Amino acid sequence: MPKGVYRLPNITNEPIKSYAPGSPERKELKAQISEVKATTVDLPMIIGGKEVRTGKLADIRPPHDHKHLLGHYHQGDASHVQMAIEAALKAKPAWEKMGWESRAAIFLKAADLLTGPYRQKMNAVTMLGQSKNAFQAEIDCVCELADFFRYNVKNMYEIYHMQPNSAPGIWNRTVWRPLEGFIFALTPFNFTSIAGNLPGAPALMGNVCVWKPSKTAVYSAHLIMEILKEAGLPDGVINLVYCSGPTAADVIFKHKDFAGVHFTGSTAVFNDIWANIVNNIDKYRSYPRIVGETGGKDYIFADPTASAKEVATAIVRGAFEYQGQKCSAASRAYIPSNLWPEIETLVKKDLAEIKVGGIEDFRNFVNAVIDETSFNKLSATIDAAKTSKDAEIVAGGTYDKSVGYFIQPTVIRALKPDYITMQEELFGPIITIYVYEPDKVEETLDILDKGSAYALTGAIFSNDRNRIEKLTERLTHTAGNFYINDKPTGAVVDQQPFGGGRASGTNDKAGTVFNLLRWVSPQAIKETFVPATNYMYPNFLEE
Repeated sequence: MPKGVYRLPNITNEPIKSYAPGSPERKELKAQISEVKATTVDLPMIIGGKEVRTGKLADIRPPHDHKHLLGHYHQGDASHVQMAIEAALKAKPAWEKMGWESRAAIFLKAADLLTGPYRQKMNAVTMLGQSKNAFQAEIDCVCELADFFRYNVKNMYEIYHMQPNSAPGIWNRTVWRPLEGFIFALTPFNFTSIAGNLPGAPALMGNVCVWKPSKTAVYSAHLIMEILKEAGLPDGVINLVYCSGPTAADVIFKHKDFAGVHFTGSTAVFNDIWANIVNNIDKYRSYPRIVGETGGKDYIFADPTASAKEVATAIVRGAFEYQGQKCSAASRAYIPSNLWPEIETLVKKDLAEIKVGGIEDFRNFVNAVIDETSFNKLSATIDAAKTSKDAEIVAGGTYDKSVGYFIQPTVIRALKPDYITMQEELFGPIITIYVYEPDKVEETLDILDKGSAYALTGAIFSNDRNRIEKLTERLTHTAGNFYINDKPTGAVVDQQPFGGGRASGTNDKAGTVFNLLRWVSPQAIKETFVPATNYMYPNFLEE
């Protein structure tokens, strides 16, 4: 094939379509939703490029309409995980030898397929399967996933250009080798983009993957595989299996060729993964890479100079978009007493106007939580707050699962700063407010810092520049993504690299060179043009 030093196409963030009334994309999406809803699918696992059906079927139902059947998927077992590992290792030699420009072309094509002919189908599948409204789906499963695919190519290009200096007579080079073995991608339900990126990023760097999606996001995961296959991804590079997490873990973490895990999910599961790897460390060819983004107890902190309207808007958007089921969702807020009455009034006004319901009605701001387990946990939390002497319900506080798993956007006011909902992750449309006295900013910052094990996202609101600087410095370690006068959600690839520390993960920043560097093992090569022919060095010679 021809050789050259290739320049990449121009890489930019995918523009977000509005889906405003009368827009062509709104009409196209509504038609696609109707088509997907009217079709009953049968989704096999994809192992070694082949469809694998077991006959052990599990239902796919919209969380907002759990009586409707979208289709089934075929559940696998340990034998299918083993099959996926073998398929990945079989595909590995040819995939890692493939030129980087061909790997790049596959993912660039996948991004164009996603944002072109597959755009509305991906939106419709994510909306129906994961109960996202049109805007939340568009920014996630289309725009962010395309951004991951494209910017990962750009980042790979930059990594390959990271080369050492050379002295006279020597040529030094760095080879960015894929890891020795296979990668396990364990992905969540809440972001289709994350689900596609977790196996996609290691694969782009020449690795092969076993991918286990969340059982509540199988439909969108299968569609991603369909797009990647059409884009030219070779069979076996990514293998999609549907089984329980413990089943997959029991096979994968005991395998000698396990090379790394790319994870997004709960802190408890990530801790178990880490412990499992440690317990099996003697089995592996090399030390596995452990990359994970886990939970959050994300905060908004307003100082006494903040704008009440800006803070209220950040609370409503930050806490209730996608039903609070974002790792970055605002879950606790610290509001000074001089602003609280106005903020409370404004938030209540917004919540009185917000519509809750299914995704087919584009006016609905809040849809259903993901499943009955989540619904039961959140409704129990609300009931506990209603009877607690340490909390009160300020807004919302109702729920109904007769049609779908609907939780009304709920605001709890904690009467003490260590009330349970100020500390524990809920992953639903509930935010807890603690009102502090304006002369106790420093004490409240200490409470914020020590009030949670997490450090994912956080936001501050202030109109005092000196205070902004002090707050930013004081809260340095409380958030991997820190927002000044904005809500703590909505990170964009190549603009706000996402990830947190403490119990929120390894902070390897998805969509950046920092993440891709975890999926390669650099080799230093030194080539000498005229080798030495005498073992002696000058200092050993006589005068």
